[in-house]
Amino acid sequence: MPVNDLGPIRLLLDGVMAFTVLEGLALWLFHRATGHGLAPRDYALNLVSGLCLMAALRAALSGAAWPWMAVCLAASGAAHGTDLWRRWRRQRRPLSPS
Repeated sequence: MPVNDLGPIRLLLDGVMAFTVLEGLALWLFHRATGHGLAPRDYALNLVSGLCLMAALRAALSGAAWPWMAVCLAASGAAHGTDLWRRWRRQRRPLSPS
């Protein structure tokens, strides 16, 4: 598919990105209002990582210069790595003496 014919795909991607932001906002508002549901610390980095991947794809589909894609991919990797590190730290239990 020629780059000029990617308008509908870019529009779809923009919609998915907007929906993802609204989803994160709705989860945050629900948790803030009720104290139930997921706490932002449990999903925010995962959400950011996905949004950064979508931003990299959007930049590629738009013909942006490669540094923009690299920044988005690096940000996604950093958010994902930080999320994994935080989850790993929460799962570790201190060793009890024998």
